[in-house]
Amino acid sequence: MASVFTRIINREIPGHIVAEDDRFIAFLDIMPLVKGHVLVVPKKEVDYIFDLDDETLSGLHLFAKRVAVAVKKAISCARVGVAVIGLEVPHVHVHLVPMNTMGDINFTNPKLQPSKEELAEVAESIRQHFRV
Repeated sequence: MASVFTRIINREIPGHIVAEDDRFIAFLDIMPLVKGHVLVVPKKEVDYIFDLDDETLSGLHLFAKRVAVAVKKAISCARVGVAVIGLEVPHVHVHLVPMNTMGDINFTNPKLQPSKEELAEVAESIRQHFRV
């Protein structure tokens, strides 16, 4: 069965997409730690990040860097933190989390519950800063 991320990639379910190319996609986490929390995903469904071939792994990180630059411009923050946990969904994903304190990237914190309208506004702001 396809992962929830593959279903977003295939446009079977909605996602607040902020960036995309032929190999990778980035979209907002719908239960973010903080405003602007983005997931960066390879379009090829692989469960574990270190099972990716070298070209895909390096490409994922380079794409994530471009997304992080857009996030930093769109969201007021000191840094954009990066985390790879990989237990929530069996599809490789990199978390990009705007941070002003170390606590902002603590995955045990309660998640935000933004409205669809709030997510759409944040996604549009990040998209405006993403360079193809």
